[in-house]
Amino acid sequence: MVVADKYEMVCGLEVHAELQTKTKIFCGCTTEFGGEQNTHVCPVCLGMPGALPVLNREVVNYAIRAGLALDCEIAEFSKFDRKNYFYPDLSKNYQTSQFDLPICLKGGLEIEVDGERKWIGITRAHMEEDAGKLVHSGETISTSNESSVDYNRAGVPLLEIVSEPDMRSIPEALAYLEKLVQILEYTEVSDCRLEQGSVRFDVNVSLRPLGTKTLGTRTETKNLNSFSSVRRCMEYEVARQARTLNAGEKVVQETRTWDEGQGITLTLRSKEEAHDYRYFPEPDLPPLVIDRDWVERIRKTLPELPAARRTRLQALGLSAYDATVITQVKAMADFFDKALTYYGDAKTLANWVMGDVTRLLNTNQCSVLDSPISAKQLTELLELISKGTLSGKIAKSVLEEMYSTGKDAGTIVKGKGLAQISDEGALLGIIDDVISANPQSVEDYRAGKDKAIGFLVGQIMKATKGQANPGLVNQLLKEKLA
Repeated sequence: MVVADKYEMVCGLEVHAELQTKTKIFCGCTTEFGGEQNTHVCPVCLGMPGALPVLNREVVNYAIRAGLALDCEIAEFSKFDRKNYFYPDLSKNYQTSQFDLPICLKGGLEIEVDGERKWIGITRAHMEEDAGKLVHSGETISTSNESSVDYNRAGVPLLEIVSEPDMRSIPEALAYLEKLVQILEYTEVSDCRLEQGSVRFDVNVSLRPLGTKTLGTRTETKNLNSFSSVRRCMEYEVARQARTLNAGEKVVQETRTWDEGQGITLTLRSKEEAHDYRYFPEPDLPPLVIDRDWVERIRKTLPELPAARRTRLQALGLSAYDATVITQVKAMADFFDKALTYYGDAKTLANWVMGDVTRLLNTNQCSVLDSPISAKQLTELLELISKGTLSGKIAKSVLEEMYSTGKDAGTIVKGKGLAQISDEGALLGIIDDVISANPQSVEDYRAGKDKAIGFLVGQIMKATKGQANPGLVNQLLKEKLA
């Protein structure tokens, strides 16, 4: 990304993903979201003197699973460390994390922007505990007169995934985040509910003069929880740094916060270096030794990842675009795959899933997981169209009633008498009436004006309330007018 023909943007991203375990990383407290403040806590996650941590094995399983999906090396030997800093949401005044020997190293993923593919390196991914949450009296920390602390989130297991500074534009950064979150969702490592803070982004941005290789001074904006916030934050921070440099001033290396309401970043604190945290090995947890058999057992459980799923769907006849849309959200891809087991026409199924089904879900702000129309019910509707029992137009209204009532298509069609009329004898009488009532259109058609037949077909469909088989109507009408 070239800024004002003078600078190139360099971006690296840190992603904190809450792992989908039922209990916290070092104790048996629930990780369930919400709950009354400070009720999901115990002496361990509150950091009471004498309370000792015990590592949750499932956290390690999830970390390995994510690392393999992100093409990382899984370390045979890793350890936990104490990251020391003082902040109200950290009851122990240190965070148990991993420093020099993390569990995952040297991975990456491929992104595509404007038809160009690029590999984005992942430096490391490490396990750590989450901190508590400050509850501000105002909208943001900078506009609050007071804050309280909720420790329900303290000790929830996190996987922090740190990229290389390989991104050179905002679209590249967004493509990386979207693909990373998608992989975390597909592997079921995290529920990826951004609105609940299950995944949070730290954005590192710097500018450097065009043509140079030395990295500029970076700022880190913390705790963004939506792709739109990341985009707006980066746009603002790039412009701010460019103004600073153009004024002959230096960019200050610091940690900043994003003010969603104002659409600006604000200084939070000076940027810490590793030595500022005074890392040292966690004395209450032994080093973690992972043998290859453990890793391979988890590798065998990896699901079909998005890229492989897209390839498979394209092999069934879907376009690259259709396959990408359907696999964007795992729940929708699962819905589509389940429907495929009942109905083999992948393209027709895709059209309905991407069109009317998605429209109904969006209109009602409903997730496909909560959809009142099951995959099997959708395919039963499509079978009625394939058999000629139902026209495509009426099928759309049937689908809407299926959504609102939960009834299957057959019940609705039978109850309302919506079956498509395919009886030639019944249709011929209606066709004769329409021909008699519209002599000018008949004359126009016979004079070579082919569009006139469209009007006649429309009159027949109107007379049958849309239930006539349109293909059969066209055939019989042309035979009558020949």
